[in-house]
Amino acid sequence: MWWLIILSRLPLPVLYLFSDFISFIAYYVLRYRKDVIFTNLSNSFPEMPVSEKKKIIKEFYKNLCDYGVETLKLLSLPAEELRKRMVYKNPEILLPFVDRKQPVIFLASHQFNWEWLLVAGSISLPLPVDFVYQEQSSNLFNQFSLRCRSRFGAFPIKREHVARESIRRKNIVRGVAIVGDQFPGYDKDKKYWTKFLNQDTAFFLGLGQLAILTQYPAFFAAVRKVKRGFYEIELIQISEPPYGKESHVMVDNYAKETEKVILKHPAGWLWSHKRWKDRP
Repeated sequence: MWWLIILSRLPLPVLYLFSDFISFIAYYVLRYRKDVIFTNLSNSFPEMPVSEKKKIIKEFYKNLCDYGVETLKLLSLPAEELRKRMVYKNPEILLPFVDRKQPVIFLASHQFNWEWLLVAGSISLPLPVDFVYQEQSSNLFNQFSLRCRSRFGAFPIKREHVARESIRRKNIVRGVAIVGDQFPGYDKDKKYWTKFLNQDTAFFLGLGQLAILTQYPAFFAAVRKVKRGFYEIELIQISEPPYGKESHVMVDNYAKETEKVILKHPAGWLWSHKRWKDRP
């Protein structure tokens, strides 16, 4: 870990030079998951010209590699600099909920840079943040990820402990942050099917179950890349209790808002993920 901390102290302009080099290798030499990316784009935008898809793919590689060095920089990036680079436009939307001591759910998509989004929330929002994470097989990656994400006080919750921790921490006014637009691919994952990017798509049914269990209002964090190394976030309320026992309103609205962001900024989403592994 110490060598990652040393690398993170390099200025961002220098790290972006590394990003440019890695992006070139990934695009032209390794062709990292290029077939997956092209297939995902083709199924999502069947009428888009091939030339436009190629343009998006090339920009996507740049964003992906920038995401890597920006996440590394989280190990040493000062709070004030992060606050300037990842700007929450409307955090005041949460104040009425804070005043009545109401915890909330934050939902985000894999829109660059979701790591900065979480960490900046710990210093820019008027309430503390818990984040749900999936433990990985690599011990180094887990240590690195948790160190970055919890650096300014965010509280980690393992994915399999969400229900238990939600009950245990129910009296703490906080936001529970989840990036939940990936494929629910584990056997134990219950799926909720909806239309998303021109396709029948599975989302985590557990997102809706969490809303029903906690009866928390939910907000979507819409990220927009302003320029290299600078982002804006708009918080959009997507659901409010009471939720019925079979309510899917939060998941439906989450899918819709995620799609809106992707349509506006298609090169900013994680197209290399094998999102559509299964069909209903």
